[in-house]
Amino acid sequence: MTGSGDRLTEHALTRRQAFGALGGAAAVAALIPEQALAAGIQETATAPAGQATLLYPHESATRATRDLSSLWRFRLDPRDVGEGAKWFDGLEQARLIPVPCSWNDLFDDARNYTGTAWYEHEFAIDAGWRGKRIHLRFGSAVYRAKVWLNGRLLGEHIGGHLPFAFDLGAAARFDAPNRLTVMVENKLRLDRVPAIPDPETSRTWAADFPQTSYDFFPYSGIHRPVLLFATPQQHVHDVGVTTGRSGGTGIVAVEFTVNGNWSGPARLTLSGGPRPISLTLDVRAGVGKAELRVPSARLWSPEDPFLYRLNIAIGGDAPIDDYAMKIGIRTIEVAGEQLLLNGKPVTLRGFGKHEDFILHGRGLDLAVLVRDFELLKWIGANSFRTSHYPYSEEAMILADEYGFLVIDETPGVSLTFSDRPEIVEARRVQLLRDLSELVARDCNHPCVIMWSVANEPLTKPFHTLDDAPADAVEKGRAFFASAFAHLRSLDRTRPATLVSLQGGPAEWIGQGDVICTNSYNGWYAISGEQDVAEATLERDVLALRARHPGKPIMFTEFGADGIAGLHDEPAAMWSEDYQAELIALYLRVLARHPFVIGAHPWAFADFRTAQSVLRVDATNFKGVFTRDRRPKLAARVLREAWAGKSVGRTSDAKS
Repeated sequence: MTGSGDRLTEHALTRRQAFGALGGAAAVAALIPEQALAAGIQETATAPAGQATLLYPHESATRATRDLSSLWRFRLDPRDVGEGAKWFDGLEQARLIPVPCSWNDLFDDARNYTGTAWYEHEFAIDAGWRGKRIHLRFGSAVYRAKVWLNGRLLGEHIGGHLPFAFDLGAAARFDAPNRLTVMVENKLRLDRVPAIPDPETSRTWAADFPQTSYDFFPYSGIHRPVLLFATPQQHVHDVGVTTGRSGGTGIVAVEFTVNGNWSGPARLTLSGGPRPISLTLDVRAGVGKAELRVPSARLWSPEDPFLYRLNIAIGGDAPIDDYAMKIGIRTIEVAGEQLLLNGKPVTLRGFGKHEDFILHGRGLDLAVLVRDFELLKWIGANSFRTSHYPYSEEAMILADEYGFLVIDETPGVSLTFSDRPEIVEARRVQLLRDLSELVARDCNHPCVIMWSVANEPLTKPFHTLDDAPADAVEKGRAFFASAFAHLRSLDRTRPATLVSLQGGPAEWIGQGDVICTNSYNGWYAISGEQDVAEATLERDVLALRARHPGKPIMFTEFGADGIAGLHDEPAAMWSEDYQAELIALYLRVLARHPFVIGAHPWAFADFRTAQSVLRVDATNFKGVFTRDRRPKLAARVLREAWAGKSVGRTSDAKS
């Protein structure tokens, strides 16, 4: 979907116009009160002068950054009395909590708690930052966050997994410690994305605790770093980069904004090749646009994840601001039944996975992140999907470095269309906001090759006794038509998809450029009967192609729970042997069909879930690695298969 030549610049500018100022529009939309969601996503032509930039705060000669991650003061607020009692003026009866981290696995009284909690932290501001603009940036707080500095309200953000930032302005103090207070709540509400089953429209035969509509734990808290950073008063506020190629020449289209409608000279420099490439331009009314041409460009790919360094300096020979970032030059497009990376067909090998680890839950742990990526390399994977929410920016930065191809997914998991119209509409508006924030955050990463608007949408919730309403399919069609249109207005350079369950309504998933499906023959369907499951899978693949002719197909989930250390002969469900054989079966069948462009077994590692009669130890054991990252038999089967060794029948899977 990435163009070249003049079309490349057109795509870049259209995307930027759709965002307004990417960070600006997303941040403004993020700060509107929850009751005003129906007003839609606010768009602005340029960033307001007092608004914090959402750009990842890389340091440079003109910028400085401090990580506020440490032990913070923490207190639960199950009766929601904190705001009325002005806990933002000082948090009493508090205990300590690490930030980033989920609170659920740390404290016995908060194990299944998803209500309101309060955080407090003190910090000093470097005297050398006087005269600069000071920003406060949260990588993620799930689900709703409200932030005060020294008792003054800075604003709030609705929706987890994506960043938000504030300009501290007059609230900041240089002559005394600054008290930062954050209220976070993760209430499981019908009008949120993801949501819970509606008791008014569905009767369930099985319930989870906590009650969710998705099969992973609803971890709560400040999950990613909190960064304090300083920029010049006039600074690069947002950057959008789109890459393409014309023959052997790489094309880098850049558009950036400067706060306050600033006008003046700027210089772009691309380094990392044989010699730096520079270009001088004029910024007019806060917007700069340019195109760099790179002879004999070194293209980014899993085999050679080469990154150039782009510098944007504004203000002439003595820059008033200099922002630097890494970029990769590559193209991605759908051509018939193929996915092309740099003009060549690519087959996706990898996993869906979760941000999940012992004790810290979904909190960012760089050691775990590096270990996961090392294991992905060990097993022969070239890709992963951010199931079922956006992963940390640090994961995206590292994926650029490792060369992983990423399907970037919104938090829109298990959306249902048997719910009341006002609930469906509230979710639609939230999903559009999530799409805006996600594309704004990740559009410059070469690793991101596809956007996923949702995972496993349903006409009715799981485990319900009632039939789906007659209009559920049509409600879903209109819902996803809106989401796809919005997404494509933001980025035309990448394919878009919707991940279905067992095929799903064709009216929904057919709107995507790639047909992605989750399939569980041999586990949830045709349980234990692998021979029947193999024949059924073959029919399913052909039926999927018949419903969506001419489009590439990807199987984004398949597999079985496997308990580490449990073995059986012949293979039986829940054993490592059965899990390995079922995955081998899928790989064998899918390899017969050249229009299947990828296979992602579910899942990379075991992960925590809500308590349920279907989940022993509140854990999903479909990982090919254990939760502490030890390989099961299936991991070794996959390593051999992805190394090019043939996957035989079930009797060969354990050899």
